[in-house]
Amino acid sequence: MTPEQISLVQDSFKKVAPIAGPAADIFYDKLFEIAPQVRSLFPDDMSDQKKKLMQMIGVAVNGLTNLDAILPAVQDLGRRHNDYDVTPEHYDYVGEALIFALGKGLGDDFTDEVKAAWVETYTTLASVMIAAQKDAVAA
Repeated sequence: MTPEQISLVQDSFKKVAPIAGPAADIFYDKLFEIAPQVRSLFPDDMSDQKKKLMQMIGVAVNGLTNLDAILPAVQDLGRRHNDYDVTPEHYDYVGEALIFALGKGLGDDFTDEVKAAWVETYTTLASVMIAAQKDAVAA
């Protein structure tokens, strides 16, 4: 990731943070629309899950300037996904739902450059999580 991409992601997330609740609603509504089979992986009451999602995204976004510092936590999260029957395919759905929610939440501020920066960020972090998850299964 370039410093410009990191800046775009961090600046745009500052605009999403004040609408974290509705943004999480949009995200999960979209996720369950495009991948209804993943709904059973989540609790019936999504309140805590939505808060965790936004907190996790915040930690990741804030850590982008020092990616090496957050990689162990990202890897651990990937390994923990084995306990929830998450598959690599699920990451594609999550990425699609994330980009959709950001687009809705940011409106006109979700420029092509901002979108590309978020796609790069998500792809980078998801790749780390998937690799850690696969390594944990192989071990």
